[in-house]
Amino acid sequence: MGKLLFYLISAGKLGKVLTTGGTMLISVFAYGLVFGWPYAVGFVGLIFVHEMGHYIAARQRGLDVGAPTFIPFIGAWVELKDMPHNAETEAYVGFAGPFAGTLAAFACYFAARSFDSQLLLALSYAGFFINLFNLIPLSPFDGGRITAILSPRIWLLGVPVLIGMFFYYPSPMLILMAFLAAPQVMRAWNFDPEAPENQAYYTVKPELRITYALYYIGLATFLAIMTHDVHEMLAPVSSF
Repeated sequence: MGKLLFYLISAGKLGKVLTTGGTMLISVFAYGLVFGWPYAVGFVGLIFVHEMGHYIAARQRGLDVGAPTFIPFIGAWVELKDMPHNAETEAYVGFAGPFAGTLAAFACYFAARSFDSQLLLALSYAGFFINLFNLIPLSPFDGGRITAILSPRIWLLGVPVLIGMFFYYPSPMLILMAFLAAPQVMRAWNFDPEAPENQAYYTVKPELRITYALYYIGLATFLAIMTHDVHEMLAPVSSF
């Protein structure tokens, strides 16, 4: 019986590894067909670091969370099997992904400048942009999970941002994100801060609200600057 239990536990862990590893390989293959294998490996690696930021933060807060799962040209996610107990925990887990992803992108940028690598510079740009994109203040984006600590009504500010991005760069993924965000927009529109369940979930010390607001603004500003600057560095190369 003990050996059987150990086998089942091991199989469960192996299943998580196979799910993450298998979907990563599928994503690398799909991206590789379009962008080439070196870029595909680096790009999927950047996404993996982002998702592991969420994973580690969730585990730190005692939440049961699944390993990352990848879908080519959509992205990846970690399944929260336990929902956050309050808005601060949600913001903590939400912030950890873009923060880890930004560190990975900056590591690519530093290596690119050190070794004069256009590949690494292109990867750093992708990393900066993806994490900036994820900071749109609208759930289910990470930015929506972070800004919810201030008020879910802030999600309404993310609507024109998402619409503007679609007109600037039409993409099926943006349509998918708009579809997923629609119920959250209605939730923000009808949000009642006096409702008992909302008071229980969103009541947070003022200093924590200020702290997360500064974290969010600081990270978004840094990512916006780096995305712009790296894009300018790549522009002369892409013109040839």
